[in-house]
Amino acid sequence: MPHLSTSGAVRPAIGADRLGIGVPGYAHPLLAPVEWAELLRFSRLHSGPGSTAPLHWTVLNVADGPGARPDPHCLDASGRLRNAGLRVLGHLDMTYGARAFGELVADAQRFLDWYRVDGFYLDRCPTERDELSETRRLTATLRSMLEGTNALDGGRLVLGHGTHPYAGYAETADQLVTFSGPWTDYRWSQAAQWTAAYPASRFCHLVHGVPRTHLEEALRIARWQGAGTIWFTDRTERAGTDDPVGSPWEALPGYWDEIVSRIGPGVSE
Repeated sequence: MPHLSTSGAVRPAIGADRLGIGVPGYAHPLLAPVEWAELLRFSRLHSGPGSTAPLHWTVLNVADGPGARPDPHCLDASGRLRNAGLRVLGHLDMTYGARAFGELVADAQRFLDWYRVDGFYLDRCPTERDELSETRRLTATLRSMLEGTNALDGGRLVLGHGTHPYAGYAETADQLVTFSGPWTDYRWSQAAQWTAAYPASRFCHLVHGVPRTHLEEALRIARWQGAGTIWFTDRTERAGTDDPVGSPWEALPGYWDEIVSRIGPGVSE
């Protein structure tokens, strides 16, 4: 697949002044109370319909999806965020196309019935052309389900590929996650050439293990590659430990305030 690199012509920084934050999903509110409280505080200060604030969305993942029954702690946390004007997306795991269509739709309905989500984050979304038609079928169904709800701005669909997929996926959702992984890979990454035809608002980058000293470099890479939404953290994967918050996405970055100050309202790009 052809790629862009910094050795070629300068790519227009489409939407660079709107760089914002997408939260991949904190741990359960009982395990990460500080994170949920900070997100609520930040939402109340900066978010809301029509806001140009940098907080674009957060993912709600109760138990690898909506869980078997409504969780009162997640219901309270997500409800507070939605009331503060933050877009909350239900987590649906596509397992790269292995998950049955009916199971995904059923989980989506539970998210809507129990948590009144504003859309969906389709994690581990397929990337190949052969899987595009089934993904398109799913996203069309999810859009129909969102119609008539009180989802913010009519609902949002984010495809969590984690890498650049076949270009046709760009027409199936509102946003694609085209990078998800460690800083050691991100700092040498390149954008697929076809992404230049779309505005930055269509792409998201999730990067863990970013040292504080390289935060500005990471932001430059995101802008250069045309990403409109980012989540950068100094947290790293801690598989095999006793830490209940084991995913790098499930806790606040150690430099959260610095990220906010760099991309917040009124910050010059």
